Amino acid sequence: MTGVLSYFRWPIGFTALGLVMAFFLGYWTDGNWAGALSFLLIGSVLAVLEISLSFDNAIVNANKLKNMTPEWQQRFLTWGILIAVFGMRIVFPLAVVVIAARIGPWEAIVLAAAEPDEYARIMHDAHISISAFGGTFLMMVALSYFIDEDKEVDWVHTIERRLRSWATIRGLEIVLVLGLALLFVVNLPADKGQEFLFASVCGLLVFLLVELLGQILDSANEAQKAAAQGGLGAFLYLEVLDASFSFDGVIGAFALTQNLFLIAIGLGIGAFYVRSMTIMLVQKETLAEFRYLEHGAFYSILALSFIMFANSIWHVPELVTGLLGAGLIGLALMSSLRYRRLGDDERAGAPPSR
Repeated sequence: MTGVLSYFRWPIGFTALGLVMAFFLGYWTDGNWAGALSFLLIGSVLAVLEISLSFDNAIVNANKLKNMTPEWQQRFLTWGILIAVFGMRIVFPLAVVVIAARIGPWEAIVLAAAEPDEYARIMHDAHISISAFGGTFLMMVALSYFIDEDKEVDWVHTIERRLRSWATIRGLEIVLVLGLALLFVVNLPADKGQEFLFASVCGLLVFLLVELLGQILDSANEAQKAAAQGGLGAFLYLEVLDASFSFDGVIGAFALTQNLFLIAIGLGIGAFYVRSMTIMLVQKETLAEFRYLEHGAFYSILALSFIMFANSIWHVPELVTGLLGAGLIGLALMSSLRYRRLGDDERAGAPPSR
C-alpha cells in the first residue's frame, strides 16, 4: 500500500493546495463562508469528474509511455503536467474565447473574471468545433489501434479479428472517420456543418502530423535515437492525446460553474492523478498483468469519440460519458482477471475454475 501511495504524493499535495485555493477563491468571489464552501465542493466534484473521464487516458498513456526512456517518462510527469494544467485547463479556454470573440488575451482574462456568464456562453458556442476536432482525433487513435495487422491479442474476437483483417486497406481509418463526419455535417445547419467539417479535418491533420513526426524520429540514426526514440515524438503525441481527452471535461465543467479559475483548480487536481496513474501503470507493469485492460481503454476512447460527435447535435451528460468509459474498462478488467485465473489453473494442472 505504501508503494502505491508513493506515486500519489504530488497529487495529494496539490489536492490540499488546490482545495484551499478553491475555498479562498469562493470567499473572495462571494464574500461569505457559504460561497467558500460552495467553491470547495464544486472544486472537489470537478476533480472527481476529471479522474473518471480520464482513466482510459491514463491506460493509453501508459501503453505509449512504456516504450519511452526513464528520462522522458519523468519529463512527461513534470513538463507534461505543466502543459496539462496550465495549457489545457487555463490557456485553452482562454484561447477559445480569444478566437471566438476576437479579443485580446488580457481582455479574455478580464471577461472570465468580471463576466463569467458571458465567458461561458462563448465557450458553449464553440462546442461544435471542439467536439469535431477532439472526436476526430480520438477516433483515429482508437481505430489505429484496432486496424493493425501486428496486433496479436483480441478481447472481443469477432469484432477485432475483422478489423485487423482490414489493416491491409491503406487509409481505411481516414475513410471511416471522414465518412462519419460527413454524416454529421449533412444533419447540421449549413454554417454549423462547415464549422464541424473544418474542425474535423483539422483534428485529422493534427493526428497525421503527430504520426509523421513520430515516424521521422523513429527512422533517425542510432545516435539520435539514444536521445529521442520514444521521446519527443511520443511526448508530443501524448500531449495532443491529453488535450483531446480534456475537451469534454473543460466544456462539461462549465455546466457546474462559470468561474474559469475554479475550473482550472478542479480539473488541474484531476490531471495530477491521471499523470501519476500513468506512471504507476508503467512501472508496476499493470498492463502486462491485465491482458484486456488496454482493449477496454481503446473501446472507451472510441465510445468517447462518438459521444463528442453526437454532442454537436444533442447534449450527452458527462455522467453518461464517465459511466460508459468506466463500464467498458471494468468489463475489460473482469475479463483480464478471468483469463489470469484460467491461466493459473492450467499451470497448476487443475480443472479451470468457473
